[in-house]
Amino acid sequence: MNQTTHQAADTLLLSPGGISESVLDATFGRMQGHGVDYADLYFQYTRNEAWSLEEGIVKAGSFSIDQGVGVRAVSGEKTAFAYADEISAASLARAADTVRAIGAGGGDGQIKVETPRITTGAALYPAIDPCHSLEAAAKVELLHRIERIARARDPRIIQVMASVASEYDVIYLARADGVRAADVRPLCRVSVMVIVEENGRREQAGAGGGGRFDLTYFTDEIVTGYVERAVKEATTNLKAQAAPAGQMTVVLGAGWPGVLLHEAIGHGLEGDFNRKGTSAFSGRIGERVAAKGVTIVDDGTLAGRRGSLSVDDEGALTQCTTLIEDGILKGYMQDAMNARLMGMAATGNGRRESYAHIPMPRMTNTYMLAGQHDPEEIIASVKDGLYAVNFGGGQVDITSGKFVFSASEAWKIENGKLAYPVKGATLIGNGPDVLTQVSMIGHDLALDTGVGVCGKEGQSVPVGVGQPTLRIDGGLTIGGTGS
Repeated sequence: MNQTTHQAADTLLLSPGGISESVLDATFGRMQGHGVDYADLYFQYTRNEAWSLEEGIVKAGSFSIDQGVGVRAVSGEKTAFAYADEISAASLARAADTVRAIGAGGGDGQIKVETPRITTGAALYPAIDPCHSLEAAAKVELLHRIERIARARDPRIIQVMASVASEYDVIYLARADGVRAADVRPLCRVSVMVIVEENGRREQAGAGGGGRFDLTYFTDEIVTGYVERAVKEATTNLKAQAAPAGQMTVVLGAGWPGVLLHEAIGHGLEGDFNRKGTSAFSGRIGERVAAKGVTIVDDGTLAGRRGSLSVDDEGALTQCTTLIEDGILKGYMQDAMNARLMGMAATGNGRRESYAHIPMPRMTNTYMLAGQHDPEEIIASVKDGLYAVNFGGGQVDITSGKFVFSASEAWKIENGKLAYPVKGATLIGNGPDVLTQVSMIGHDLALDTGVGVCGKEGQSVPVGVGQPTLRIDGGLTIGGTGS
């Protein structure tokens, strides 16, 4: 916790409500009365701002401020939790009394309140407010600039939609064991969507990016890159044929296609699912679960990345956790409770959407490491298959690992060449099975541009994904309408 983050937390969260160390100690004391293994207070102030453009007009703008405190006590597998949107000694007392009532019957132990000690995470991003990094007029001009750049790319563009969003998030975490942590978390994002039309056929595609920095990041060069990706995908789909159906070799592109790994495999490596025995990876540490060469990590320490955190939402330092190494399962992503119950170390993956939610093990930036093959070599090795460049939405069953993903841009591969683009391709398979079918791994590891949002049990948090180009032999069925 550096001086800047501490000052922001004190100015926005603690001082206005008269929250001192004695108040924190008293709050922990009010939760006594049942056996408690862990207790924390999570203070948060969040300011959000968003602007959007459509039909050449900035049609919507929003601004919101939210703040509050969550009070939690954990006893075994049981969690007692309450929250308040007012930060004061009185609201903390009421929330603590509620937690004590919820947790009644858990035993007669007492919370041992330790001497406060500050946890300081790495400075992965600046302690700034991105909402104030540009004046309102400059934000509007940014949207118009995106539209001008897009319309100049291709005469077939008939509609451009753009948005810019920023968030200033300040948190302060106090634990009964004495840990104190503060963090200032900037987050911003730009998105663009284009609709193209040719000979009566319309297609649309979107792109964008962002991270933990301010709005000055979005230079003409950066937004032009987003526009070019969106326009390329939309115009490619104008000439796309119906996707073929059946089982075939699939090549996955680098970068955002890592969302398939995130959904079909990443969630299955979170501690809670494995503690409960509901994951396909439960009890398999030390076993081969993937082809040789497959190494997957979750890394919350990447500077400026959307999924990165200096400290997690339980005050633990984030880290780079190796989940699968050369095909062998090495470990799971853990929060404090599941790590304790499984007799494992916490990995800094305790995350929550806000002060009004309990933390759980969640991914940060999850990706597969690079291999040795040239991407062109991988495509050239396929006689008959599909090249999935980009993905849209998808669904996955955590217990079985079965998934269905739609490809927003894909190409038919014939005799080692990209023959023609296809539309309507869905990839159907089983995550653990797919891992064993990886036969070639590219040297072109790429992370996504900063657009990922992960949902779990009703909570959404920003994340990152990534991978190199992959060849997958078997195990994937393509759903399509073509022959």
